[in-house]
Amino acid sequence: MSIPTPRRLAELASLWRTLVAQELAVRYRGTLLGRIWPLVMPLLMLALFGFMFGVIFRSRWPGLAEDDHLGFTLNLFTGLLVHGVLAEAVGQAPTLMQRHSNFVRKMVFPLPVLVAVPLGVALVHASIGFLLLLAINGLFGSGWHPSVLAAPLVLVPYMAMLYGLALVFAALGVYIRDLGQVVGVMVTAVLFTGAVFFPADRVPGALAVLVRFNPIAWPTDAIRGALLRGDWPDPAPMAGYSLVALAVLAAGLWLFSLLRRGFADLL
Repeated sequence: MSIPTPRRLAELASLWRTLVAQELAVRYRGTLLGRIWPLVMPLLMLALFGFMFGVIFRSRWPGLAEDDHLGFTLNLFTGLLVHGVLAEAVGQAPTLMQRHSNFVRKMVFPLPVLVAVPLGVALVHASIGFLLLLAINGLFGSGWHPSVLAAPLVLVPYMAMLYGLALVFAALGVYIRDLGQVVGVMVTAVLFTGAVFFPADRVPGALAVLVRFNPIAWPTDAIRGALLRGDWPDPAPMAGYSLVALAVLAAGLWLFSLLRRGFADLL
């Protein structure tokens, strides 16, 4: 697998942006609210979880005041946004080649760009959710913090990790048709073991390893800290996660390139 030139990378990035825009346009075409849905959906999520956990269950987040139901809702909402990117980007991967078999038969089409389209769509939705989160936290929560500038630094290795995983599952999904069902279960397992509903540091020692190796655990905690607590990411965990993400990305690109040779015959 040859390394693309800067000009080729710019062309691929332009193609990716075009495909993401087309996917967003198709998804909301003909709906009543149209392109307002990416804003309406996180608002509805925030209202629903705020009502259920803040009003009905009166849940509290460890480390916050017992009556700080908004703090609980915002911490939970942050985790759901982070997990939502994985659910869309990786959850669609096993069936992606089958659903776009016309592109597979065009040997000149850059299929890795196609795998990145759900990730781009998920990133657009998550970005709107994070902006909404910042606005509500700034007006009614702990305020605005300079550490919000660190959020993109957390998202970059997280995107690399998810893209690598999506490449792996997209390639294997052509050969193993049951992989879609398996990945669906895995996405749910990641949700409940990824520190979405609880802080990672409150997990008992026997289960801490399971949470530590969850791909969304560190990004969730780091983004919570940057957006809600004013904490800058710890450099050591960030460096470790980034190295693992690069390794996963490299492995995904290699495996996809290797298995792609048989796509056309199977599809």
